[in-house]
Amino acid sequence: MDKLKEQASLAIREQLDQIAKVAVDMQYALQSDVWRPYEKSGYTKSLRDSGYHFSYLAESLAADDPALFLEYVAWAKVLFVSLNFPPRALTTALDCMKQALEQTLDPSLAAAASSYIDAASGHLAQAPENIESFISPTSPLYELSKNYLGFLLRGDRQAASQFVLDEVAQGVSVKDIYLHVFQPCQQELGRLWQTNQISVAQEHFSTAVTQLVMSQLYAHIFASQKNGYRLVATSVGGELHEIGMRMVADFLEMEGWDTYYLGANTPPESILRALEERQADVLAISATISYHVGKVKDLIDHVRSSPACSSVRVMVGGYPFNIAKDLWKVVGADGYARNAQEAVLAASRLVEEAR
Repeated sequence: MDKLKEQASLAIREQLDQIAKVAVDMQYALQSDVWRPYEKSGYTKSLRDSGYHFSYLAESLAADDPALFLEYVAWAKVLFVSLNFPPRALTTALDCMKQALEQTLDPSLAAAASSYIDAASGHLAQAPENIESFISPTSPLYELSKNYLGFLLRGDRQAASQFVLDEVAQGVSVKDIYLHVFQPCQQELGRLWQTNQISVAQEHFSTAVTQLVMSQLYAHIFASQKNGYRLVATSVGGELHEIGMRMVADFLEMEGWDTYYLGANTPPESILRALEERQADVLAISATISYHVGKVKDLIDHVRSSPACSSVRVMVGGYPFNIAKDLWKVVGADGYARNAQEAVLAASRLVEEAR
């Protein structure tokens, strides 16, 4: 771990509001023609978004891996294009971030952080302006995914539910529904929101529908013969996108594990108690947003410091861990999986190694 980057990350977090405001004020002064039309509410949103920019930067520095920040900036480019901001809006935002760091941090810390901003600026030109759909004619179960997404976007919860239940009744496996219908549809919903084609309300409604349909499939999921292994699964505090971890728990349940899914926002003390009471072999933790990776590390530290949890193996997953390949080691986990299917293999390997 690079100590200078770690210190820069901590300094950014400690002065986040101040640094974000310096950057926004600077950008408003440089690009008043872009931002003036948004008035006071726009300034408030700009402060919030600047906080996000610096939070992603801080997390990337803490992980000693620029990939997290580069990926975020590429994501932001697509968002800015969809909102019809001029190309210079994002490049100027990055420049203002550098200057804000230089004004507020110790020079050595500002330089360490600025190196990641420089890398992002260089990466920006080659980053795409749009993202291809996650549902294409070459995708497995394409027609099912397309039809299910259509029901979601039309707001027809009952039709979406019945459609999936009918497909399962006709022989489509629950695992295939999870991997080739629910997963790409969730990714596509995120893309549609990012490109300003659906609202936050539509995305949240659709996610709630999929969670409902998943619960309606539990008769198929919990019918598996148990193998004696136990899993506790959770998403770190503040995570709204919990479906991925729920899929992991359900896949392991179908493989015979006894799973205990806690959802998000569960206090660390309650997670430790669940691990002890359930005599868990594995704790699975998910983070889908990069600036929540620190919370994953904090939770793992809690587990490691508990004598009652000394035998628990920790597996992590989620978008940031797919971007930065060694991030799971940085947070102190025992293993990592890219998706629910890989999680079955990873969890099994961890308990075999512990024997």
